[in-house]
Amino acid sequence: MRPFIRYWLPVLMWMAIIFAMSTGVGAPQSTSRFIVPILTWLIPDISPESLHAIRFMIRKVMHVIEYAILAGLVWRALFQPTAKDNRKWSWPVAGKAFAITVVYAATDEWHQSFVPHRVGSIFDVGFDGFGAAIAVVALWCFRQTRNRSTPAADD
Repeated sequence: MRPFIRYWLPVLMWMAIIFAMSTGVGAPQSTSRFIVPILTWLIPDISPESLHAIRFMIRKVMHVIEYAILAGLVWRALFQPTAKDNRKWSWPVAGKAFAITVVYAATDEWHQSFVPHRVGSIFDVGFDGFGAAIAVVALWCFRQTRNRSTPAADD
């Protein structure tokens, strides 16, 4: 039970957060309530067109970030690294983490297609997959750097 709590519970909690944001809470009308005032405070002379474009970009960047976090958590749950872990990178594990993340992204977009004020979009799955890919590459870079700095055990 302890490995589940340590490795898989964070994955399930993050998936629940994503699911909650896929309801009306994360709808453009809802997020505009705080994004628009912040943007107009930061840039008082912003045009409505620029405001719309920046709000759109912020929402897409959030897709990338939330699914990068999910991919990192899924990789961690599958690989289950430890403090002094010097195992080699596993592309099959990374591929599974990426696939699980993209499948969840697709089901999340499907879920949104049933929510009022939300629309499921294959393009958003692309942004989500991009975030997952960034996470996998970042983890690979981190592991490469970490393994280079860890001295090899003597045979």
